[in-house]
Amino acid sequence: MIPDFKYFVRRLKALTPARHIIDRCNLTILLEPGFEDYAQFLAQNEIEIIASMPCYSPENVNAQRGEGVFEGSIRGLQLLNSLGYGIEPALPLHLVYNPNGAFLPGPQAELEADYKRELHQHFGIVFNALYTITNLPVSRFASYLKNNGLLGDYMLLLNDAFNPATVQGLMCRNTINVSWRGEVFDCDFNQMLKLQWREGERALSLWDVDPADVENREILTADHCFGCTAGAGSSCGGALLS
Repeated sequence: MIPDFKYFVRRLKALTPARHIIDRCNLTILLEPGFEDYAQFLAQNEIEIIASMPCYSPENVNAQRGEGVFEGSIRGLQLLNSLGYGIEPALPLHLVYNPNGAFLPGPQAELEADYKRELHQHFGIVFNALYTITNLPVSRFASYLKNNGLLGDYMLLLNDAFNPATVQGLMCRNTINVSWRGEVFDCDFNQMLKLQWREGERALSLWDVDPADVENREILTADHCFGCTAGAGSSCGGALLS
């Protein structure tokens, strides 16, 4: 949780014209001591929620995220449903699927149908949409690939699955990433890799950037970018192509 999260949200909500706010929510934190009122805070401020849910079965989720994470995530989703999330038009609730291994996600529409059926049937949970996101070879996933001798094969998979039709919809073409300290990046993966915007030798923060100069700025790319262009593409809003 970033420092002063509630203060940040309140200041954004006070801006005119009104801003639409999306929270990339860790479901289990909603149950942690000191955060019990966060779900209600999000609902009161009509914050759209996107939450990670690697699978609809406890075995897969707990294997990927740790013992007890599935159960905590289910309780978090049930709490959000009780506040109207996934039900009221002003309270959208979306889930995110990442493959549990070195492979590309399946068709988004099919996975969404499976998630909705299983979560509603077994737990009474409803949500609006499922977003499939490709695992990019950075941070912990890159370490997993290296430790298991899979990095080369996975990079080959991403390269072979390159789809030029995805390029037009890439998030880095119309969205920037700003760290909580104001550092500016083309995307959150570039932030993980410390590929910060620069002007010569000077690293740029948000207050250094003139919006007029952003339009034709060259995007910083590296091998990990093939993850967003593989298959149906990948973004914070799920697959780029249906």
